[in-house]
Amino acid sequence: MASRALRTRILDALGRLLEPIVLLLLKSGVTWKEFSDLAKVKFVQVATGEFGIRGRPTNASRVAILTGIDRREVRKLRLAAAEQPTFEPGFMSKPTQVLDGWFHDPDFRSASGQPRDLPVSEGDGSFTALVRRYAPGIPPVAMIKELGAVRAIEHLPDGHVRALKRNYIPRELTDNQIRLWGSVLQDVGTTVGHNLSREEADLPRFDRRAISLRVDPKALPEFREMLEREGQAFLERVDEWISAHEVQSSLNEQGKAIRLGVGVYHIQDRVPRITRKQARTSDNVSPPRPAPGGQT
Repeated sequence: MASRALRTRILDALGRLLEPIVLLLLKSGVTWKEFSDLAKVKFVQVATGEFGIRGRPTNASRVAILTGIDRREVRKLRLAAAEQPTFEPGFMSKPTQVLDGWFHDPDFRSASGQPRDLPVSEGDGSFTALVRRYAPGIPPVAMIKELGAVRAIEHLPDGHVRALKRNYIPRELTDNQIRLWGSVLQDVGTTVGHNLSREEADLPRFDRRAISLRVDPKALPEFREMLEREGQAFLERVDEWISAHEVQSSLNEQGKAIRLGVGVYHIQDRVPRITRKQARTSDNVSPPRPAPGGQT
């Protein structure tokens, strides 16, 4: 059991983690009651799966002790958890799967390993064939429109389409984007949780940051450009390494493969609205004119 001081620090860290999440929930119309109900289900779900003896699920009485939730409610919440839809970890949207296949599938790459310019029409090696292989059920025309809207592809004069990006980033808050957001937060949280609570024999997982508290705001555009260039180059090297170490589909289906990867993300504090408003107001105020003699 953690000491009171440690519990206070943990709750403080959790509060800071929740701030951007709560902001998104409020923008999406999710209430505190809906969040509270979900938190109860997750407390029961995790306590049931992670605190059993000899690999068996934890019984209702122990879950009640661990979570502080009444035993009768624990049973109800277990039923609610069983009815929740489950998503495959490391969710990849259909457009992302299409781009990933374009960059890695030999049927759609050139001899030099680059994604080929593809004809849209039917036939082997076409964009239509690519979509049918990696996003079955999605009309190729709809996929072209979506990838074109986010500038992941471009149309060539000869009627072919060319891949410009490896990643699909939706334009607005969509179901795909929300599921991607949840997957990213889960991965970050799992890594931090592993490093904080790992056994001495377990190796830590890589978790590093490069931060300064005294950066000139005017350097932000240059930082973004550098991060896009260097971060993307790093991820592409990792992507090539991962692809070279993938096992056959049959082994993956037998559970003899693991999900492995790395994430890179931009760190920047959110500026409160009132501070932004004050900054805009000060920008519109003319500086005082210097008095005679250079004094103000």
